[in-house]
Amino acid sequence: MRVHKLTFAALAVAAGLSLTACQNDDAGTGQSDPSSTSTGSSGATASPSGGGSDSGSSDRGGAQDSAGTSSATSSGGTGTAAGTGSNANAKVGKCRTDDLKITAQDGTIDGDPDGTVVVTLTNHSGRDCTISGYAGVDLKTSAGSLSAKRTGQQAGSAVLKNGKSTYFPVNYPFNKSGGSGVRVTGLVVTPPDETKSVTLNWPGAATLPVTDGSGSPVKVGPVGSAGQGG
Repeated sequence: MRVHKLTFAALAVAAGLSLTACQNDDAGTGQSDPSSTSTGSSGATASPSGGGSDSGSSDRGGAQDSAGTSSATSSGGTGTAAGTGSNANAKVGKCRTDDLKITAQDGTIDGDPDGTVVVTLTNHSGRDCTISGYAGVDLKTSAGSLSAKRTGQQAGSAVLKNGKSTYFPVNYPFNKSGGSGVRVTGLVVTPPDETKSVTLNWPGAATLPVTDGSGSPVKVGPVGSAGQGG
């Protein structure tokens, strides 16, 4: 009987140990879930943290974008300002009559078959301007107004710097007829592409030969085709 009691006691102890082991295993399993949940919670924390990082990154990115936009706008503003200044300098206006001081002098050289008057155009506007083509030239004479004809030379275009001058020639025939000819009383000059004229004293020979009406004997060259003095 004692043997049986011991056996039962041993079985009871073994069963108790087995039950305890099972409970420990269950406890371990139960701790594993919270651990997993904790990791999940850590993951959830990481997710907000990651979101925060993303958000921060996005915010930083937004700040960079904003800074970039601001920089582009500023650059654009500078570009616009520079563009305006650049355009203002690049697009030089035409020389107007009021921009020019116009004078005329005798430019005839001994031995020339014809007389020459050199007209000087000096830019006194305070800014650069462009000038090209032919000026209008009319001679006031005792027989009425006489318009000069163009020589047909190629007319170039140039920027006339402030304070600088350009020239063109007016060629006319000498009066060798022996008669009184046609008396010249003035010179009317209209700059290229302008309608406002300037009247000057005629510095050339006092008279022109009488023409037969077949055309004007006076010729005008393009601006820039004559040097100072002819």
